Amino acid sequence: MPGSRSRRVAVVVIAVLVAATCVNLGLWQLRRLDERRALNAEILDRGAASPLSIEDVAGEAAAEPYRTATARGRYDVEHEVLVFGRSLDGEAGHHVVTPLLLPGGGAILVVRGWVPFAMQAAPVRAAAPSANEVRVQGFLAPDEGDGTVAPDADGIVRVLDVEGIASSLPYDVFPLPLQLAEQTPPQPGSLPIPVPLPELSEGPHLSYAIQWFSFALVALIGGAILVLRDRRAATGDP
Repeated sequence: MPGSRSRRVAVVVIAVLVAATCVNLGLWQLRRLDERRALNAEILDRGAASPLSIEDVAGEAAAEPYRTATARGRYDVEHEVLVFGRSLDGEAGHHVVTPLLLPGGGAILVVRGWVPFAMQAAPVRAAAPSANEVRVQGFLAPDEGDGTVAPDADGIVRVLDVEGIASSLPYDVFPLPLQLAEQTPPQPGSLPIPVPLPELSEGPHLSYAIQWFSFALVALIGGAILVLRDRRAATGDP
């Protein structure tokens, strides 16, 4: 019957469209997995390289995210900023970023660590660094901004925008921030808490891809079952 045939065609079309959408989403998850694996390999390769001494390099040429690095100097606490809304172990807070004045001139922004959300203005007195010269070891973190995000009146920024932060400073700034892992002499108090490297896991992308491919298979099988049932009903077959 024409009506039954049209219904079966509609079921097939819907099943194919749903399956195609699920397959595309599964392929997208696999692309995300490849990107995550590439980033993990990049972090491991750069982390295995010999540490870069910030005082001995000329800015852009050596500025690679996740490269291990060291810097020596004194903190400029009055120009400290807070990167708003960064969690640590599931607890809300901020990242404390303080310029480190280098002996040869200029500075590098040091992500000294995490403080609780209640601390809403910079400089954070409860997380004040040593006033003496320090040596910082860590890794170069990615620049998150495009030069448009400058600190507000409370020293708050929404992203770690090196150029935007540098626009409020009276000296040149290294093009990537240094995320602190160790410091000599150590931080005098318990805050800020150093921020760990990004987790080198592959994330849930593979399991999500398998789920989407499974949904595609279910859509096709379900559509086939509905078509067969409708066809049997139309012909009177048991």
